[in-house]
Amino acid sequence: MLKGIIGEMLGTFILTLFGCSSVAVAILFGEHNSIFQIGIVWGLAVTLAIYLTRNICCAHLNPAISIAMVVIGRMNIKKLPSYLLAQFVGAILAGMMLYVLFSPSIRQYELAHNIVRGAEESIDTARMFGEFYPNPGDTASIVSMPLAMLAEGFGTFLLALFIFGLTEDCNAGKPSSDLQPLFIGLTVSSIIFFIAPLTQAGLNPARDFGPRLVAYFAGWGSKALPDTSGGWFWVYMLAPTLGASTAALFFKYALEPLNKKKDSQCSCNSTK
Repeated sequence: MLKGIIGEMLGTFILTLFGCSSVAVAILFGEHNSIFQIGIVWGLAVTLAIYLTRNICCAHLNPAISIAMVVIGRMNIKKLPSYLLAQFVGAILAGMMLYVLFSPSIRQYELAHNIVRGAEESIDTARMFGEFYPNPGDTASIVSMPLAMLAEGFGTFLLALFIFGLTEDCNAGKPSSDLQPLFIGLTVSSIIFFIAPLTQAGLNPARDFGPRLVAYFAGWGSKALPDTSGGWFWVYMLAPTLGASTAALFFKYALEPLNKKKDSQCSCNSTK
């Protein structure tokens, strides 16, 4: 269990630090000016974190994925509390490191743009830590809480579905074990490309809540939260968890039986 805790904490720390830093660099220094660039960095962050830790833990690195594994019996529920704790602690530590590293640059940015931390305009810098809907970087988006929940839930549904599909033995078309982390990272990037304009694409309750908590206590206060209606919980914690669990059930009861079914008349192989 100690190995699992260390692995999940370290992996979540790495993916959160690398991913959030891409947003911070985009805001503070004008780099990574497109969703494509930020999405690729997030995908690489997930890939590298899995490669680093998968030999010492399950490398879920996401509470929604861990809960989904328990829902369909792929992980013992006794492990769940320690995994969740490790993931949230890893994300909090990443948020703290991000703040320590970029704190002087954040203060300079605030001075240059007349931003008072904790005021409405400080959402511009708070989004380096936690997600917001609609994405403050996309003024064209009009996103209600139900739509934001749908986007985050569906995005995490897709993520979990691909994780099961890419790693379960019943899928003969899955990539080799050596390449699975890369394809999972590409899945994350692909989902970010179309969800991020709506909600910044959290897809991970720990990745969102950990750095957001750091921002809350670092002076942003209530402006570190996406709204006054608990959106940080409904959109970025509950919706991803429900989406991942739904994907797990869908895979187990719909796709897995189809993958295991022997059909000599499969149209892909039939000469008729």
